[in-house]
Amino acid sequence: MIGLKPLKFWFICGSQHLYGPETLAQVADGARTVAEGLAASGRLVLPLDFAGVVTTGDEIADVCRRASADPECGGVILWMHTFSPAKMWIRGLSLLTKPVLHLHTQLNADLPWATIDMDYMNLHQAAHGDREAGFMHTRLRLPRKVVVGHWSEASVQIEVDGWMRAARAWDDWQGAKFCRFGDNMRNVAVTEGDKVGAEMAFGFSIQGYGIMDLADRMAEVPQSEVVALAAEYADLYDVDPVLAPGGERHDALLYNARQELGIGAFLAEGGFKGFTHTFEDLHGLDQLPGIATQRLMAQGYGFAGEGDWKTVALLRAVKVMGEGLTGACSFMEDYTYDMVPGNQRVLGSHMLEVCPTIAIGTPRVEIHPLGIGGKADPVRLVFNARKGPAINASLIDLGNRFRLIVNAVTAVDHPDLPKLPVARAVWECQPDFKTALQAWILGGGAHHTAYSYDATPEMLEDFASIAGIELALIDADTRIDRFKQDLRTNEIYWHLAKGIRA
Repeated sequence: MIGLKPLKFWFICGSQHLYGPETLAQVADGARTVAEGLAASGRLVLPLDFAGVVTTGDEIADVCRRASADPECGGVILWMHTFSPAKMWIRGLSLLTKPVLHLHTQLNADLPWATIDMDYMNLHQAAHGDREAGFMHTRLRLPRKVVVGHWSEASVQIEVDGWMRAARAWDDWQGAKFCRFGDNMRNVAVTEGDKVGAEMAFGFSIQGYGIMDLADRMAEVPQSEVVALAAEYADLYDVDPVLAPGGERHDALLYNARQELGIGAFLAEGGFKGFTHTFEDLHGLDQLPGIATQRLMAQGYGFAGEGDWKTVALLRAVKVMGEGLTGACSFMEDYTYDMVPGNQRVLGSHMLEVCPTIAIGTPRVEIHPLGIGGKADPVRLVFNARKGPAINASLIDLGNRFRLIVNAVTAVDHPDLPKLPVARAVWECQPDFKTALQAWILGGGAHHTAYSYDATPEMLEDFASIAGIELALIDADTRIDRFKQDLRTNEIYWHLAKGIRA
């Protein structure tokens, strides 16, 4: 994926100096066993380094400062092998700027019932050492992930991996730049927002450029590179004969290849991780980018149509979460419904820009009129999406805060769509069609979303916690009465949240 930097996580074990050097050597050996066991499990997306045992307030402050200052540290995992008096942690945790996971585990899964003595009890004290730590984390209002279970269990390792993926996406946002060609689609509300507030909250910036800046960069692309990329399309996809070399519309395919190369070069040269544009601002372009945008998304760039910079950033984050998995993730729009009782489904699509990472089978390269925008017919990849569990997520600006809305869905089979000339996905919503849509509307969810088969609701929950923003989750347990009450309660909580941290 483009733009991903090296990242690792630190495993920090807490104890206290009163145990003496012999016991602390055993603590260090045990903590190293846990850290190295997790790292060697094959289930963690990124490396986990053992950062040592800390036993005093100064040691804790030092390791927290070093973790915060290390650009390759994506977060810290804390574990109290023994008792570690939590007042020692106040200064260090107050300095820490990295995401935190508190692993409530112990070295051995089973107790040696026949031989257990006080020496064993003193060494293996996570049962109350972690509770002491948990109190202080709560007292400090420390956002953190809590994972419970023996470190060797697959379920524990999978939870840790999910948190790592969320933390990696958060780190990827820090200092990220997203490019906005032109302005927002005229009169559309949800794609607007406070870009200054977003940079303060999330660490990324939105940088605007005129569409002619892109047109000028496209003009600089050598024709030989354009021809070579168009030939690559023919190798990878099922190209409509009218677009193939010698076909009457081949020039349109070449123009799309020039768009892909020009946009890609613009983004790479500017260090951008995503982009947006709008069909209402295409001066200097012959076509709204179709296959170009689809393929750039597949490389890892965030994208959303119509100037929707929030969904650009969210899609990039969700793509980062899925790195190393299937990669199936796309910009999406809830377009229309099948409302037959007992078989209610959402048909998701967009005018052109659905990422081919979610495709099942070989996409077909086609050209069709767009009907809006007043430009030439754009070329696009047409395909059906894969089936299975997925998430649909929206990031909105409520004025006083940001809200992340997530719906757990399942992509399903559907009838053929021979006359629909765009890529598409069809899904069923949890807990059911009516409840999910009512909750989405009540929560203010946008029509643009990040749609992923890799990211899970738990990853998005971890991400919202790390980012310090509101999460509205719509899943199998959602009930409208509780959901409405949660939204009302959240209005008060998020208004006061900064005040109660003191």
